[in-house]
Amino acid sequence: MEIPEMLGAGLVLLLLFITGFLGAKYKIPDVIIYILLGIALGGLLTGSHLLHFAGEVGIVLLFFMLGMEFPIKQLTQVAKKVTPAGTLDVVLCLGVTMVICLLFGLDIITSLIIGGVTYATSSSITAKLLESSKRMANPESEFILGLLIFEDLVAPVLVAVLVGLTSGNDLSFGGMAVLMGKVMILTLGAIIIGRFVFSKLGPFFDKHMTRDVFILFMIGVALFYGGLALYLELSEVLGAFLAGIIIAEVRRTHQLEALIIPLRDLLLPLFFLYFGTTIAFDEGIPMIGLLILLFAWSVIAKIIVGIYGGKWYGLSKRVALRAGFSLTQRGEFSIIIAALATGTIKAFSSVFILASAILGIILFQLAPQIAKKVYGTKQPKGKVKVPGV
Repeated sequence: MEIPEMLGAGLVLLLLFITGFLGAKYKIPDVIIYILLGIALGGLLTGSHLLHFAGEVGIVLLFFMLGMEFPIKQLTQVAKKVTPAGTLDVVLCLGVTMVICLLFGLDIITSLIIGGVTYATSSSITAKLLESSKRMANPESEFILGLLIFEDLVAPVLVAVLVGLTSGNDLSFGGMAVLMGKVMILTLGAIIIGRFVFSKLGPFFDKHMTRDVFILFMIGVALFYGGLALYLELSEVLGAFLAGIIIAEVRRTHQLEALIIPLRDLLLPLFFLYFGTTIAFDEGIPMIGLLILLFAWSVIAKIIVGIYGGKWYGLSKRVALRAGFSLTQRGEFSIIIAALATGTIKAFSSVFILASAILGIILFQLAPQIAKKVYGTKQPKGKVKVPGV
């Protein structure tokens, strides 16, 4: 007898609750717990269109809310402040990783996918760790959050490029020009709509956003612009992020977030669960030598970014080192990019993400002790100027 979809949905949500509850109790990130659950349930849930679509909406809402944090003016200010560190981050974590993959004989698209997987620090895991460890007031937190914002700007464009390349299009100059043209049009459209339309809608939002029906407008904007990106053969992640930037121009972010958070928290775990169901280790863990090398490099690269990027930002050597050891965990961006891969590359990426998240949490917690052992507890003479503090 076939299980009704409603009964199956109820069982899945209860399993997510139980595993998420246990994860919180033992301080294991939700992302890891949900992926492992997906791997365990792979045979039962593989190919579920409903689960896939619900998870896709969840990831759209996540990036929609990320975009809502950045009005266009603030976005340019943050990007300018951390550009040196952010550029170093792209070169080391994305560029050098791609070179290593190419030297191992992988093709350029596969190398770009793996480079994308190793690139971005997990925003959700890092933010939770900063808050739970009571380090949010520390001088390195502004630098870390600024670098995460820079990655939040780069990663959606990277995903859009990868979606275009993995859809079967040739990697030619003309194809890349068309792809980047679509990205520019979508981005320019969001800026124009935000600056000249939504920036004037403050009174309309104040009057109506407390009504229950207003959530339909908010989710509609997110899904429409995300769907428009898909229509243009780009990533819904980029579209959702740009939709958030449009809404950010209203300057009512905190009030509007309260409408979306419950729905995001319901659907986002389904994305990680579905990703777990697509992972298969039938052929074991592929390319173990490359995996170990990239895993070691991914940690070293982030520490270098923290040390040099932090000093460029205005941090002391000790604080910059502490920042570097707090940046090594990968998460949601890596998972989104890994989802574009197939077969052994997806399994390869999944092992990297899980191992990176676990080690990253450990290094984050040890970062203050490591910095203290290297530089001691003595504060440097004079005041260190930290932007924004």
